[in-house]
Amino acid sequence: MDKVFNKLRNLDAYPKINEDFYSRTLTGGVVTIVSAAFMLFLFFSELRLYLYTVTESELLVDTSRGETLHINFDVTFPAVRCSMLSLDSMDISGEQHFDIRHNIMKKRIDANGTVIEVKKDGLGAPKIERPLQKHGGRLGHDEEYCGSCFGAEESDHHCCNSCEEVREAYKKKGWAVTDTDLIDQCKREGYVQRVKDEEGEGCNIHGSLELSKVAGNFHIANGKSFLHSAFFLADLLGIHDSHFNISHQINKLSFGDDYPGLVNPLDGVKWAQGATHGMYQYFIKVVPTIYKDIRGRVINSNQYSVTEHFKSSEEGAFPGVFFFYDISPIKVTFKEDHLPFLHFLTNICAIIGGIFTIAGIVDSSIYYGQRTIKRKREIGKYT
Repeated sequence: MDKVFNKLRNLDAYPKINEDFYSRTLTGGVVTIVSAAFMLFLFFSELRLYLYTVTESELLVDTSRGETLHINFDVTFPAVRCSMLSLDSMDISGEQHFDIRHNIMKKRIDANGTVIEVKKDGLGAPKIERPLQKHGGRLGHDEEYCGSCFGAEESDHHCCNSCEEVREAYKKKGWAVTDTDLIDQCKREGYVQRVKDEEGEGCNIHGSLELSKVAGNFHIANGKSFLHSAFFLADLLGIHDSHFNISHQINKLSFGDDYPGLVNPLDGVKWAQGATHGMYQYFIKVVPTIYKDIRGRVINSNQYSVTEHFKSSEEGAFPGVFFFYDISPIKVTFKEDHLPFLHFLTNICAIIGGIFTIAGIVDSSIYYGQRTIKRKREIGKYT
């Protein structure tokens, strides 16, 4: 057993020196303090680097199919009244949505930007006792309401019970509603009067859209829009004004949820209309993005780049703000990560060992240099 211990003792790479042979010096103490301070500095620098989250990016081909695109928007029009704004969307697959109202809120604002009223978009007809029936008389006590479509009926049983339904019937016929005062439903709902009451006001429209993840566009236009001969036209319900001021400010426009470091180029963008009226267009390139944080939480979102263009009404442009978007085939993945613990431990060992080694070399050089000078002085005294 003693032989085993002796062999282990011979393997000791750190032989001990008797304290009688130690020589402590002032310069050695200074070198120790400096090296210890430098060692602490490097240790905390390495610790901060270890705790700091590094974001790595990766580019992949987007192979996803059948997903939806979630769009958040908040746009202010200082010179367009809320009743005259409508939101429509259309994509390359042929899917169309006109006068979107779901998840859309409008704020009436005055010339100073003060909010007058906040309401969910939608007209809604007030209840009255005896509305006009299709047969020309007033609603009887035991009758079911069936309003006239004023010549746009598709069949004998077709009823138009609201101003909106009358307008829809006219759309299908390709007719324009020119005098709403002659339509009982529109007169009861007071839509035109409401538009007139909002004269001189502005509007903030905000909400979200859930659309198919294909190229398309959505736009905020003046007047309730409809499709006729494959072109967007305006049915202004008897209120005609070819000089709409579409000056606007985009408070927010994002495609998907926010994630750390996301920059939306159109947030806070303002545009003021000059003497020329027309359509303002934003051409947006949407890049699918996946963000994975340090806790493993995954956020599916999108980034985008944008270019802008104004098309005047002289070129046949319809007044409004149009957002044309296209989907990039490349997907970006961001992943939060930090240095592995073993890497951190290796760096700490390298710092401690390296500084001890360098400090030992510096201390030895100073010590032997001082001793050599001392010997030379002693020899000089005896010669």
